[in-house]
Amino acid sequence: MKKRVYVDMDGVLADFYNTAKKFLKENPQQPFPQSRWGFFLSLPEIENAISSFKELEKDYDMWILTRPSVKNVNCYTEKAQWLLDHIGGDILDRTIMSCNKSLVKGDYLIDDQLEYGQTEFEGKFLHFGSADYPDWKTVVEYLKKELN
Repeated sequence: MKKRVYVDMDGVLADFYNTAKKFLKENPQQPFPQSRWGFFLSLPEIENAISSFKELEKDYDMWILTRPSVKNVNCYTEKAQWLLDHIGGDILDRTIMSCNKSLVKGDYLIDDQLEYGQTEFEGKFLHFGSADYPDWKTVVEYLKKELN
């Protein structure tokens, strides 16, 4: 049986932070860019994210585990559409949106944040963007080594 890997969307697959910074610079009067209609649909892919995700699908049971924005309930639909557009329709069957990521069971969690249950996740937490896992190349190398 393949080991299960959960991957966060914002800041791991999609470039939430640079998009938000740009929006805030252009619209300083609106403190929550993610509350704007279409915000999540406009997010560009993080370099090598989708190709790495698809490469790992060969050996792992890959899932999306993303935290919904409480500032924009439309984000549920927008995130699902982003995943559909960037990964494909079958990923929607393997997508979970949860405000507490420690509630799910799995072997690995790839996430850039620390405050939404990531550190209490029962499996191995790979802190994306940290010194240990700074990019997708490093994540893929680590998970390929874990297969042996």
